Amino acid sequence: MSIRIDQKKCVGCRKCSEVCPGTLIVMEDKKAVMKYPKNCWGCVSCVKECKAGAIDFFMNVKSEGDILHWIITKTDGSTSVIDVDRRNSNKY
Repeated sequence: MSIRIDQKKCVGCRKCSEVCPGTLIVMEDKKAVMKYPKNCWGCVSCVKECKAGAIDFFMNVKSEGDILHWIITKTDGSTSVIDVDRRNSNKY
């Protein structure tokens, strides 16, 4: 998943669910919820549309040759890095 929705900041305007190309954001109890996070494309359409600032993009990917560095920012502000070798990524 590449976005997270802060339920406290969500105002229930539905704009994020309307622009999500994968129709992955739904409304529950008048708040936006990412129903299937693993299917998020990371297009950030919802982030751009959210005027309340309730949606964050929290993963970046850096490429160095055959190595991809997935940089994940956690809710406490710390980061983790997962290195993926493209040559071996489809072996599993």
